[in-house]
Amino acid sequence: MPDTSAPRPIAVTLGDPAGVGPEVAARAWAARKDHALPPFVAIGDIASIAAVWRGPVERVGDIAEVAPIFDDALPVWHLEDSGPVVPGSPSKAGATCALHALETGIGLTRGQATGALVTGPVSKAQLYGIGYTHPGQTEFIAERCGVTATNAVMMLAGPKLRVVPLTVHVRLADVPERLTSELITAKGRIVARSLKRDFGIDKPLLAIAGLNPHAGESGEMGDEELRIIRPAVEQLLADGIAIEGPLAADSLFAPHVRTRYDALLCCYHDQALAPFKALHFDDGVNLTLGLPIVRTSADHGTAFNIAGTGAADPGPTIAAIRMAAALATMRERNCAPAA
Repeated sequence: MPDTSAPRPIAVTLGDPAGVGPEVAARAWAARKDHALPPFVAIGDIASIAAVWRGPVERVGDIAEVAPIFDDALPVWHLEDSGPVVPGSPSKAGATCALHALETGIGLTRGQATGALVTGPVSKAQLYGIGYTHPGQTEFIAERCGVTATNAVMMLAGPKLRVVPLTVHVRLADVPERLTSELITAKGRIVARSLKRDFGIDKPLLAIAGLNPHAGESGEMGDEELRIIRPAVEQLLADGIAIEGPLAADSLFAPHVRTRYDALLCCYHDQALAPFKALHFDDGVNLTLGLPIVRTSADHGTAFNIAGTGAADPGPTIAAIRMAAALATMRERNCAPAA
């Protein structure tokens, strides 16, 4: 059994070796003291770090080795050689390594060897080329954790705002069909539970945006608010969850409105992410609620176009590591058996 008397290190997958994941992970380690980062282990191809960074690196084969060397070198759990690593030039071997790193990170965290999982950016196009069939990493992690994809809820969290897109990577034309009272109710419950368990908010208050302009104007601009959203709100209220809405999305993100709520539920991807990224483009964290493990990621992609140039900002990865550690600590505290 792992030793749980001390905080467990964080598992950080490097993502695609040709993307910016290796560089931002290494630069996060270089900034570890400035940001009080907890020990973490990078998982992937060690050559992908050497291709973009000249700092101290040490291979580990046991998670117990991570904390003792973390002050002096970046610990790396080397999985496999993915061929010649050329930043900005992805390959099938690199995609395979990224997938194996994800598998390993999930396994280490589910087995409680690591305290949380931070996932580096991957290329869906490259993964599809090796037979990967999931829409993203979230769905893959949920499956490996025994959780249905509908119960794995995406939240974007920053210092001033938390948002949840109720539908994610679907065409805007398909949103009204995908948005159901059952979906809203299920995700609302998961969000409320996570705010209590992982964020330590005793009595969270949620808000939900309307789908149509002016939240439908009592049915004059669309009836989804009356048919779909309002029944879900009533069910959540009956469950004892504090929630308000549907509210007009055009005013929901005003500072004096949004700050009243602990999380905002939004009907579709851009309704949530456009205002969020306007506020937290550099320090926003993508996290997955509803899992038996804590999982976060930086809210950006592989950025092949700047990989290896030194232009990648490690700030989002630093924020993801910090949040993963904080959530893991809070979850362990709230889930610990009473003495």
